[in-house]
Amino acid sequence: MILMRHPPVAAKGLCYGRLDPGLAPGWEPPLDGHLPALAQIPAIHASPSPRARTPARRLAAALGAPLILDARLQELDFGRWEGRAWNALPRPELDLWAEDPERRAPPGGETFAALAARVAAALADAPDGALILAHAGPIRALLMRARGLDFRAAFADPVPYADPFPLGGPR
Repeated sequence: MILMRHPPVAAKGLCYGRLDPGLAPGWEPPLDGHLPALAQIPAIHASPSPRARTPARRLAAALGAPLILDARLQELDFGRWEGRAWNALPRPELDLWAEDPERRAPPGGETFAALAARVAAALADAPDGALILAHAGPIRALLMRARGLDFRAAFADPVPYADPFPLGGPR
């Protein structure tokens, strides 16, 4: 399995999971640079979010690979925080969530444990060697499962934008 986060987005400092802020200009050439390395993938499974779906469609067309959009690969639902600046969120709510983000949800949102469960189900349906094009949260959940990482270890390093890497190997 190959993992890839969507290209960078245009928004900075916003809380977004289900909200789609749009891709930053100029995302196409870096993505196209990975085409030779992805030539043998049997399929692309992607989040239906436009920031993942748009580059997935581009790759699928260039590679002649089937594209499966899977809602289980969507980013964490941040509920009432969606679209708000991180620094404008109520501090008590943030602090409570930060105590245990794996099992606590943002107000009106979902827990990381719920995200991890749906992402695991999506992975089970993807063929060996497929490209999973998704978001940082689902990719971290997949890394936790495949590499036996705990929550803290999965969040220790950033997930690079639009840079494919193997699920079982180093990032």
